[in-house]
Amino acid sequence: MILKALYDYYHRSKELARPGMEYKEIAFLIVIDEQGNFLRLEDCRIDNKRCKSFLVPKSVSRSSNPVANICWDNCSYVLNYSEANLPLKNPPADIQKLAVKEAHIQKEREKNGRNYNTFCQKIEELHVALPENLSLKALHLFYGKGNETILAALQEDSLWEELCKNLTRNVSFRINGEPTIIPEDEELVNFYLNSLSDHRADRESRTCLITGEKGSLVELTTATPILGSQATAKLVAFQVDSGYDSYGKEKAYNAPISHDAEFAYTTTLTHLLRKESRNMFRIATRTYVFWASAISEVGMEAESCFYSLMSLQEDETDNPDKGVIQVEKVFKSIFSGEREVETDDSFFILGLAPNSARLAVIYWKNIPIREFAGNILQHFEDMDIVDYRKEKRPYKGVYSILSAVTLQGKVGDVQPNLPEAVIKSIFQNIPYPYSLYSACLRRIRAEQRTTQARVATMKAYLNRLSNNHHKLTVMLDKSNKNVGYVCGRLFATLEYLQKKSSGIDSIRQRYLNAASTTPAAVFGNLMNLSVHHEEKLNEPSVIFFRKLKNEIIDMLSADGFPTHLDIQNQGRFFVGYHHQMAEFYKSNKEDEDNVE
Repeated sequence: MILKALYDYYHRSKELARPGMEYKEIAFLIVIDEQGNFLRLEDCRIDNKRCKSFLVPKSVSRSSNPVANICWDNCSYVLNYSEANLPLKNPPADIQKLAVKEAHIQKEREKNGRNYNTFCQKIEELHVALPENLSLKALHLFYGKGNETILAALQEDSLWEELCKNLTRNVSFRINGEPTIIPEDEELVNFYLNSLSDHRADRESRTCLITGEKGSLVELTTATPILGSQATAKLVAFQVDSGYDSYGKEKAYNAPISHDAEFAYTTTLTHLLRKESRNMFRIATRTYVFWASAISEVGMEAESCFYSLMSLQEDETDNPDKGVIQVEKVFKSIFSGEREVETDDSFFILGLAPNSARLAVIYWKNIPIREFAGNILQHFEDMDIVDYRKEKRPYKGVYSILSAVTLQGKVGDVQPNLPEAVIKSIFQNIPYPYSLYSACLRRIRAEQRTTQARVATMKAYLNRLSNNHHKLTVMLDKSNKNVGYVCGRLFATLEYLQKKSSGIDSIRQRYLNAASTTPAAVFGNLMNLSVHHEEKLNEPSVIFFRKLKNEIIDMLSADGFPTHLDIQNQGRFFVGYHHQMAEFYKSNKEDEDNVE
């Protein structure tokens, strides 16, 4: 199902590479003339992380033996040069360690030599096959000068030091005066694609599990690495002689996939995983990609809005809520039927994690786009809570939720399985994970501080519980007689009273944790302290606070304050606390501050 969805994406997209080709980032170009003389280096880097992409023959699959790409590769292949050729920095003082280090460097240099010879041999094979091709003739003459002569010429270029800092990045060639690079040469590309077809035609045809059609099968699938995985990590792979082989079948023959289908799904996944992709987001070690099944205005808007909801970066600096508001607007129009969608239009979400030499699928969901829109809207509704901060910021996205439950907001420190559990709750409209709720409580107790995201998350968790018969509202609910909610309101009243009378809120720092778990142990003392705080206020304020305290206390049972609040009522305590504080700041705008 996953591979078929990726395969379909390729065939409905118009921006992906044609079969046999791929867009590849090239960091530097070696510019030569038609006689193979080196002229200069060209820098194709956009910034420290990105380089310009070129449409080149698809990269080869590598194991232990060297295999060269078509007229592009890393510096080990193209120049017989890697970090092993650079001067040794901070050599070990110990003679034995130095000897081990030098032996390792020597092995790397020998490996460079094998890679370089393989690349030169590939150039010669192409030159023999296309002797009249000017680009290949120039490359033939360039490598005919010898590696030492080539390196000596390059080292005179002003960009050589920059190249030495990027030796693992890709390098290619361009003939001076030509607008395209050599791997884009039309005659070369056609020859490569034709030879690819001839090679596959000689192989036995079998039924592809993705398309259901007969075709030559791929033996090794293309790597589609993610952050944290090996560079050779694949979505489909079988380890030989490790219990994965069946009925004498080896490698990819355990799950036969045709070359065309393999190219389509790997090209799609690579496209979705690219650095600038707006169909991907990462949380800790997890990488998620998503896409709509159909090319339509609604599908594209759903993808864009979902990216805005999940993205860590906020594009709107003047009004951070603007992105969330637009997301809600688009999904409302889809769910209500204002924007027409086909009944079979779907939304796909694929979660991946690094797992040795493979990619682990940790989440997969195929959901009708209208149902998906409804689930997102339900999440917004459950997370909606009054916001009395001066600088309002989004708090309903996954990053905001997860950062609220980690120390210093570091999402990378979140529990390993929590991100997919939260995302599953949002996508499928099921109860939020208990681990998220308990993490909110732990962070509040550790910091003696509530935040907008924490309180909203606890409200959302509690409202989705099946045993919650009195749903928590967005704003203050004076009809809610839940003991935890009432105690939270009273604590907020006593804290605000202290702040109005003395300008401090020391009771929050000293008593918040105890009040939210064992109210009977602290509220008697707090009520006595409030009498002293009232002495510093004017008469109207005294009357206001006394009336409010009595109104809240009257909502408790005749037994008074409970000795202990269970885990759910502890959450309701903080929601009631937040609601009552919001009511105070709503009535007294001059006291409003930047509450987190």
